[in-house]
Amino acid sequence: MRIGARVDAYIVMTVAHTGFGISKEILDKRFEPFFTTKELGKGSGIGLSTIMAIIKEHDGFITGSSISH
Repeated sequence: MRIGARVDAYIVMTVAHTGFGISKEILDKRFEPFFTTKELGKGSGIGLSTIMAIIKEHDGFITGSSISH
């Protein structure tokens, strides 16, 4: 059980891909608002931080991991 979690029903969703992975430096910043690895003008970086806010608003949790090559 996670620290801060209460006994309740939860949804667990797992997403996986066969890409190259994400370096630890980028992985640590992935939920920061406006962080992006895209070229200037190619994306806002607001997507994952918005997802994080929605999940927290519903007392949920989100985690991620990567094996970078």
